[in-house]
Amino acid sequence: MIFHVASLGCARNTVDSETMAGRLLAAGHEQTSDPAVAGVIIINTCSFIEPAINESIDTILELSSYKQHGACERIIVTGCLPERFREDIATSLPEVDLFLGTGAYDRIVEAIAPQRKQPRCIFPDPDALPGINDIQPRAIHRSPMAYLKIAEGCDRHCTYCIIPKLRGKQKSRPIETIVAEATKLVQTGVKELVLVAQESSAYGRDLGLPSGLAQLLAEIAAISPDIWIRVLYGHPDSLDDATIHIMHATDNICPYFDIPIQHVSNRMLKRMGRQYRQDDLLRLFDRIRLISDNACLRTTVIVGFPGETDADFDILYTTIEKIQFDHLGVFLYSDSDDLVSHRLTKHVSEKLAQQRYDAVMSRQRDISTRNNQKYLHQTLPVLIEKNPEAGLYLGRTAFQAPEVDGMTFVHADKLGLGKFATATITDTLDYDLTAEVR
Repeated sequence: MIFHVASLGCARNTVDSETMAGRLLAAGHEQTSDPAVAGVIIINTCSFIEPAINESIDTILELSSYKQHGACERIIVTGCLPERFREDIATSLPEVDLFLGTGAYDRIVEAIAPQRKQPRCIFPDPDALPGINDIQPRAIHRSPMAYLKIAEGCDRHCTYCIIPKLRGKQKSRPIETIVAEATKLVQTGVKELVLVAQESSAYGRDLGLPSGLAQLLAEIAAISPDIWIRVLYGHPDSLDDATIHIMHATDNICPYFDIPIQHVSNRMLKRMGRQYRQDDLLRLFDRIRLISDNACLRTTVIVGFPGETDADFDILYTTIEKIQFDHLGVFLYSDSDDLVSHRLTKHVSEKLAQQRYDAVMSRQRDISTRNNQKYLHQTLPVLIEKNPEAGLYLGRTAFQAPEVDGMTFVHADKLGLGKFATATITDTLDYDLTAEVR
């Protein structure tokens, strides 16, 4: 069977999509990037916030047209959208032949067989399933970067977040399994391993490892000195000094600290179900910069959360100015009646939330522009990823994560894709850099 996979949402979803494709390839099926020639179209969905839900539904409707205008015989929808809305979404999307929840990714091989009689909706309880304790086959598109999932699920109870309901409690993968997969990826030519989980900095706590992430990083770093290792999705409460120290002291671990804080106002943090306070955040970022003088700080925040007053927003805004994050993303609060936060009082209007979003993004653009200027005339390693035209390459430095940060435009005669180049920064933009290889 020829299949096509459309993957939506976060990096963790990307790993799930690659794993489903890997299982299908191992079973003898053929993958295509062209949905028009696919007999089966698989859409791995996201439902974290409203825009992601809308994108998932739009993608399903768009790709379902290939049942009439292509070779498609079956549409299979997997992941967070069916897990969140279950039979309700199935009723509203008759175009879809099969829905698999987040606990049913391992059913994908049997799911594409049209002759098998099976229920239309398969939603195993994610908490009833064992963790990922072996190396899963993965179909990774040719790239110098690969995501490496180190845990599944989350033990937090943030009032705005649906993830624990969709993914279950945290289940860390065994260190030896992760290291074996990382080794395999490096052997195939991957130059950057990006470690992901819902809360990466809590890795190993469910396995009884008090500094599990630090231990894991040390073992992955020992695989090869010629790779980058990056960690995404930390948490202010679980990032410990052992991890900060190893990220600073180990040459092939990027000193890139991705720590979503969501807010700074103590009142807002309490309403969000976050257990730290403003002073805790200030001390954490001061400590990171004290230990690691070349640390790159990234965070995300939410504006327009129920009950957010002008005073709360001013605290957030002024703290962003004080900390001067290298990278910062902003989410508009996304409401839904299955969230705890939905029941909170004093919801903020969409217009006011958008104004606050625009204000933070404008301020962060200025901060980013100023931060980028410190790299002018520096000579830095750049991982070369694309060659859109003769003499121009696209790449990233150690302080630019894939997909979420800016990039580095490198002018050079001939560079190898998927390799590191030593480039001199010649110009700086709001979020991007320009460089030359002389």
